[in-house]
Amino acid sequence: MGGPPPGGCCGRWVLPPPPRHLHNRVPEHQKLFQEDNGLPVHLKGGAMDSALYHLTTLICTVGTCYSLWSLAQASRPKKN
Repeated sequence: MGGPPPGGCCGRWVLPPPPRHLHNRVPEHQKLFQEDNGLPVHLKGGAMDSALYHLTTLICTVGTCYSLWSLAQASRPKKN
């Protein structure tokens, strides 16, 4: 029963100081993404963004074709 609360003697939580080793990259990214170079915003990140975009497009196209093929197969009567 007695004793100080878990946060210290005054009931306040004692937090460690924030890390000082982090570098703020927001201004760099703002310059990159606000630059008018004719690219859409989802491709301004470089080669990795382009690869992910094309991979996503490929997966969506294959999935759409497969679903249409499955729908066509299901609409045909079964052969006995």
